[in-house]
Amino acid sequence: MYSQIGILTGGGDAPGLNAAIRAVVRTAIGEFGMKCIGIEDSFEGILGETHTVKLNTKSVSGILPRGGTILGTRNRGSFVKMINGKPTFTEMPIAEALANLDILGIEALVAIGGEGTLAIAEQFHKRGFPVIGVPKTIDNDLAATELTFGFMTAIDIATEALDRLHTTAASHDRVMVLEVMGRNTGWIALHSGVAGSADIILIPEIPFSLDSIVEKVLAREKSGSRFTNIVVAEGATEVGGAEMYKDAEEMRLGGIGDYIRRRVEEMTGKESRCVVLGHLQRGGSPNAFDRMLGTNFGACAVRALASGETGKMVALQAGSIVTVPLSEACANIKNVAVDGQLVRTARDIGISFSAPKASRFGEEATFEVRTQGS
Repeated sequence: MYSQIGILTGGGDAPGLNAAIRAVVRTAIGEFGMKCIGIEDSFEGILGETHTVKLNTKSVSGILPRGGTILGTRNRGSFVKMINGKPTFTEMPIAEALANLDILGIEALVAIGGEGTLAIAEQFHKRGFPVIGVPKTIDNDLAATELTFGFMTAIDIATEALDRLHTTAASHDRVMVLEVMGRNTGWIALHSGVAGSADIILIPEIPFSLDSIVEKVLAREKSGSRFTNIVVAEGATEVGGAEMYKDAEEMRLGGIGDYIRRRVEEMTGKESRCVVLGHLQRGGSPNAFDRMLGTNFGACAVRALASGETGKMVALQAGSIVTVPLSEACANIKNVAVDGQLVRTARDIGISFSAPKASRFGEEATFEVRTQGS
């Protein structure tokens, strides 16, 4: 049993992070008599002059509904360097961090984050330091868990945006394009597009054709619906094209929504507008589901540590919380299945994914499908 554990949050912020922190602290103290140290600004907080804060049940009181993270977080850091396009873990910061953890009296870590944060956590595990991961990403693209907290709240926000754009599109007979997050997967776009009554959904797993988009817009016009709502994932690509980046050096996706807006306006003559939802999707208070999932993950992470597990990540599978090896959790991203139930349902109700027109028996037969890990 550990007498003192550390907690950190890494990567982009997500609704539910504070719920997970709260659950870790309350479980560690109340159930197992452990002390808790919060590490500020992700793994950076244990380099150089360390930045930590003592956590107790009073300090986490009232944070359940708060967005963001009380510990701070970082997307970039000192632990991973890109060499020839591949992430490489350098030894010096890890050795320094392990030495500082020893000085701080931290005997084990709960690392809350996405695949980048968990990949760093795995390096600590490989060097013999006890660590448990908690999955967090609004993109829902971690392969080892069915859901990550933050995702459901992001869907709620994107769906509300589509609802609001719907009335504007209908009032002005416009094509409205909503660009949502998701990196190289289409989970947010797909779920919010179905829930928000989109006419066209564009996701990375199904490369789109501009001709097919225009065909759908004109078909709606001919049927009397003189407006069209399009939701596009930031990582979506045109057939034969590549992802678009608003910051190529930082590999920050963006710009596909405005590209589609311009091309559709040119090809149809219809007034078109683009809204980039951006960081609104990850800010603010978590919904009830993400509060519950973050709480469940946090409590189960401490329970796993107390039972002697290490090098694992807690995960939701078939309604239960299980633990999986960190190596498995970080191995692949989870893509939308192009023949999955929700994609088929979307097609059944008339939503287009704008794949090239080659077969009327299913758009998925007309393009090269991206596979997991691509």
